[in-house]
Amino acid sequence: MTDQATGGSAAGLSGGSAGGGRAGASDTRRVADVMSTDLVSVAGDVTLAEAARLMRERDTGTVLVTDGDEIAGIVTDRDITIRAVADGLDVTSTAVSEVASQSVTTVSPTDTLDTVAETMRAQALRRVVVVADGRPVGIVSVGDLAQTDEAADDAGIALSDISAAPPQE
Repeated sequence: MTDQATGGSAAGLSGGSAGGGRAGASDTRRVADVMSTDLVSVAGDVTLAEAARLMRERDTGTVLVTDGDEIAGIVTDRDITIRAVADGLDVTSTAVSEVASQSVTTVSPTDTLDTVAETMRAQALRRVVVVADGRPVGIVSVGDLAQTDEAADDAGIALSDISAAPPQE
């Protein structure tokens, strides 16, 4: 499994986490200022149980599903619970690709926080993948936005709208 799970430079992903300082206005703050960069990714044929173990080991609720360097989907702890366990799927034999969201919204590290908050609100998303030069470099969540003074109101509005939206399939 370890050759399928990546984090760090092996798959062009950086480790660590960019801090979310609080200086500047939201129209000048960028995704790169608040995104999490400690990504976990797996190939689509990895089982849900393996993905869940990675989530536990790496203390994350989100795993990117990749096909080489391409993003093929995203799977969350909630996806595993709602789309697999609740439907009685065998997590030891079901591939992550069977429950992953395959429509992945991406943003650029240079996008403004206002732009990302609007995208998340409009599409009822709790997180978006950050891509630079065609490769995933981070994830920004509503929680990341909420930790900035400038974007906290936008994040609160986005979360309210997301919570009211019907669940995504």
